[in-house]
Amino acid sequence: MLLAGLTGAQLPAAAQPADPVESVNTFIGTKDEGNTFPGAAAPFGMTQVSPIGSHYAGWQYDDAEIKGFGHFFLSGAGCWEQGGLVSTLPTTGSIGAGTGHDFDITAPSTFDHERYAAAATHDGEVGDAGYYRTRLTDYGGVDVEATADTRVGVERYTFDSDAPAHVFLNVGQANAKNPINASGLEVVDGQTVRGWVRSKGFCGGRDYTLWFTTRFDKPVTSFGTWQPDGGRFDRTAVSGGEGLRGAWLTFADRQVTATTAISYVDQAGADANLAAEGFDGEQQLRFDQVRRHTQENWRRELDRIKVSGGNADDTAVFYTSLYHVLLQPSTATDADGRYRGFNDRIHRADGWTYYQFFSLWDTYRTQNQLLALLVPDRARDIARSVLAIEEQGGWLPRWAYANFETNTMTGDPVTPFLVDLWRFGALAGREEQAYRALSQNANGVPPAESPFEGRAGNPSYLASGFVQYDPDFPKKGQDVDPAHGGSATMEYALADCSLSLLAGALGRADDAAALAERGRSWRNVWDPQVHDAERGFTGFPRPKNADGSWFEPYEPISDKGFHEGTAWQYQWLTQQDVPGLLDAVGGAEQAGRRLDVFFAYDQLVQDPARTAREEWVIDPYDYYGQFRYNPNNEPDLHSPWMYSLVGQPAKTSAVVRAQQTLFTNAADGVTGNDDLGTMSAWYVFSALGLYPTTPGTGQFVLNAPRFASAVVELPGGPPLKIEAPGADGSKLQYIDEVRISGAPQELVSVDLERLRSGGTIEHRLADRPTDWATGPDAAPASPCAAP
Repeated sequence: MLLAGLTGAQLPAAAQPADPVESVNTFIGTKDEGNTFPGAAAPFGMTQVSPIGSHYAGWQYDDAEIKGFGHFFLSGAGCWEQGGLVSTLPTTGSIGAGTGHDFDITAPSTFDHERYAAAATHDGEVGDAGYYRTRLTDYGGVDVEATADTRVGVERYTFDSDAPAHVFLNVGQANAKNPINASGLEVVDGQTVRGWVRSKGFCGGRDYTLWFTTRFDKPVTSFGTWQPDGGRFDRTAVSGGEGLRGAWLTFADRQVTATTAISYVDQAGADANLAAEGFDGEQQLRFDQVRRHTQENWRRELDRIKVSGGNADDTAVFYTSLYHVLLQPSTATDADGRYRGFNDRIHRADGWTYYQFFSLWDTYRTQNQLLALLVPDRARDIARSVLAIEEQGGWLPRWAYANFETNTMTGDPVTPFLVDLWRFGALAGREEQAYRALSQNANGVPPAESPFEGRAGNPSYLASGFVQYDPDFPKKGQDVDPAHGGSATMEYALADCSLSLLAGALGRADDAAALAERGRSWRNVWDPQVHDAERGFTGFPRPKNADGSWFEPYEPISDKGFHEGTAWQYQWLTQQDVPGLLDAVGGAEQAGRRLDVFFAYDQLVQDPARTAREEWVIDPYDYYGQFRYNPNNEPDLHSPWMYSLVGQPAKTSAVVRAQQTLFTNAADGVTGNDDLGTMSAWYVFSALGLYPTTPGTGQFVLNAPRFASAVVELPGGPPLKIEAPGADGSKLQYIDEVRISGAPQELVSVDLERLRSGGTIEHRLADRPTDWATGPDAAPASPCAAP
């Protein structure tokens, strides 16, 4: 999407384009901690080309300068150490020894990207799927364009100035707060640079190495390299530990194209990736050839869902959300099928793609199911990749970064993640392997020497039914379950319930029964005596000490025992056992009253947008001391549909519409960190009018769609059509009637098999709440309710 002279966060509402590639606005999420990147990438690409600014995620919309264009980024993650590796920046000016030159090679600070960064303008900026353009206003004016294929990134630099033109290639620096512990490069010939970067991993994790090969389409007229003691002409190679390090390449031409391939395997892998995707035989591919190829790939991916009926902003938000969903996990296999595994050995994926970067605590809730629905072939390879981690590393991951486990976040997200992939058919032929790995994870703890932390709370949980609260419990990474014992217990219970469904399908009746009972373990941390006097409710989740006593002092908005949330938010992580929840809170009417307070429902129906922005939790990291809904973080993302599960589906549609006002065609148009497409997937599902509330069930709970029409292409079957005449996202609307292929639907949910059979889901919408799907049997059965 073209940006014209913008100085704030609001982006233009241009005429609605027919092409979804141009509907995408990659600047959405680049402000207020959305942590997306605006640059170019291919679907599930290994390489991303994007600017580096002041933020640890790379670049924010208000950044005045660009320090370089890196070749690896995550999309929407929340920790430091997020990439920006192998940075390039076009510059002009004289290079030489002494202060009389624009770049004094005798001064080491000359080659600090904080010093040589270039000012940039938003005028003429473009962020489409697979294509990015910006203009540097320093150095006489330089237009920078970027595109990418799966394993290569391509930049085209057009210099206005007649001054000597250079490209700085920096391997010693990256994004803010991303330490580079070692690096090296070699100018191989007049058009090629090879090298490597040893970077600190995500969330303070282990070091990993990335190799690269960069090929220019024009020969250099001169070059030099720099290291911590300064620069030197004609020195072909530099390497070493932490510190400034890189090369400058000088060109006579006013337009230069650089193609960079990366590999997580070795230097030969980077060379092979460049040959496979940057060349056609002996001829280096032109920028526009790569751009056309990648944008056509994006067009095929984005056309899996065709929406109509919204305005231009609605369309931009929808297709940008779908774009963010389809960025990661990232391809890890080189062009020859090799990848670096969790035992640090080189493996080969023969006939399939190994993926990496799994933010499972986030993605198991939304993005995983959307990928399984839309791109089942990739979902099968994703499932196989996670199982390969267990094969090579001995245990299943929680937050897998490159080829190591970060032990970031808590609970047991890999279980619902894999069980949902099984439910969607992505584990066909590997069900037994998956069950063995999941069973080990659910019933054991990795040994002390293992880098995996696993379910560290299992000893207490398996013996006593709860994870103890112990903020001083030793940990192997950033997080550990007992430090958040209350929420970990609830996450374990949800995971165990989902695993019971797989066990039952495999004929393991005893396992299924035991796991289903464990799926009700959330009740063991429900204290019926906890009272919220200010709001008038009694009974909430509460952490327990190791001896089984309740932790005290305690109140339901406490920051103790719950990970990035409070008991008010975690009380709804009980969707697997709704009857148990209703018993705990005093019945469906009381559950509805709690939800009304949680969502500020009375205010919401009067002013949805104001309520979402002023009554709900709005700061991306304001986790604690809260009793309201937090749309910026994962633990309560499903809670709007809890209204439907307790018999009040009309309120689900109202709350969903209110939350959708937070997704806008603006740089700050994402709620909180996008978390590798998790929040974006929430938007896609909610805009279609269906949401996967309960892991392993294949159930989608309905809400009023945002678009008048949507066609979802489901590989291997007929398309699914979703019709909602008169849908208007600018106001609250409610479902009055649903027909599926002509038959009336009085159930509040539809299952996976029904979706995959295609046909049409027809909605009649109303401007006032209705009694649709409020019958006693309208909600789906809870998979782990007490028998």
